[in-house]
Amino acid sequence: MPKQVDHRERRETIARALWRVVEQRGVAHLTLREVAREAGMSHGQLQHYFATRAEMLSFAMDFASEQASLRVSRGLQEFGDRPHPRDVLRVMLTEMLPLHADARAAGRMSAAYVLEALHDEEIHARARDGMLRGRGLVEQLVRQAVADGHIRPGRDPAVETDLLLALTGFTPLIELNVVEPRDALAAVDQYLDRLFA
Repeated sequence: MPKQVDHRERRETIARALWRVVEQRGVAHLTLREVAREAGMSHGQLQHYFATRAEMLSFAMDFASEQASLRVSRGLQEFGDRPHPRDVLRVMLTEMLPLHADARAAGRMSAAYVLEALHDEEIHARARDGMLRGRGLVEQLVRQAVADGHIRPGRDPAVETDLLLALTGFTPLIELNVVEPRDALAAVDQYLDRLFA
């Protein structure tokens, strides 16, 4: 009897191979052939799942987002059923920083994705929609924290959201050894302390 292929698992294998290519060799090596080689399959097998580099990159970003959401959920488990909004925001923000291998790979993937989005309208629309959804989630948390009295009512939730997301700008500074991870975390904590004072 022929072996059943789990197509979702195969696509995830390809996505992880793509992450490794970007992380180890850089976005310039991000080709279907290079990813197929890294995934241990033929170019033709890979094209059965992804006809173009853009399709493959979009799936890899979706997969990276799913994995990040799972890591955030696991990180929040230690805070119980009703975590404080400061804890939720800290876990979300720190998960976007390259502080461990998966987050580092996701950050590099994200950078490649943004570069691709600048020259591909379809990817641009997908990337923008994803970022808008993520920003909306953060703003919703901030608005709720204001409504619940955790943040002073005079704070503008839209501006605070933008400032919180700006903290993820530490990624290239950490990657290029300009800022130490502990210093980036200290800045995140200090900002959250001020916001929730």
